[in-house]
Amino acid sequence: MRVLAVEDDHRIAADVAAALESAGFHAETCANGEEAWFRGDTEDYDLIVLDLGLPGMDGLSVLKRWRAAGREVPVLVLTARGAWHERVEGIEAGADDYLPKPFRMEELVARARALVRRAAGHGAAVQNAGALSLDTNRMAVTVRGVPVPVTALEYRLLAYLVLNRDRVIPPTELLEHVYGDDDSREANALEAVIARLRRKVGPGVIGTRRGFGYFVEGGGA
Repeated sequence: MRVLAVEDDHRIAADVAAALESAGFHAETCANGEEAWFRGDTEDYDLIVLDLGLPGMDGLSVLKRWRAAGREVPVLVLTARGAWHERVEGIEAGADDYLPKPFRMEELVARARALVRRAAGHGAAVQNAGALSLDTNRMAVTVRGVPVPVTALEYRLLAYLVLNRDRVIPPTELLEHVYGDDDSREANALEAVIARLRRKVGPGVIGTRRGFGYFVEGGGA
């Protein structure tokens, strides 16, 4: 799952990115409104964590531009502003959730996970697709009840397949959401991860539709 954290306080941005990475997300950061608007408008993210007090263009203006352009990515707003009317303004501009500063990283991670699940149309923390079960809170994977150890990269890939289990995912989309803008995102790297996962989870879990992409068995794809 690919997340953009927009925060001009570099310490907070680093802490948010680290917390999200440890929770199974691929986190990227930027520190000003103009860059945030451009990246959110041209790149595909599963979630954006957005501070309102940004240089260049304030967060509320950035959010309004995204929504006006039809960008539907879930947005979790962070702000030091505590007045209720400012929270209402953020929600009315298109924010999906609101977290005032200071906040606990555990709460941010919990809200981030819930927003990503809801955006995919799934509310429960434990997601099932055929023989595969994915606990998004514990980052735990089981197949037919047997725990399967996975790396952070493998977990992100499985989580994306499971949360989008109603369709076949093209390799280019998987690369973008699993690797983000990492230089290592190549088709060969993705195929290697898929092959490694198949050895771990066994047959009948990750399927391929030749010429289209990958899906999880029993997911309706």
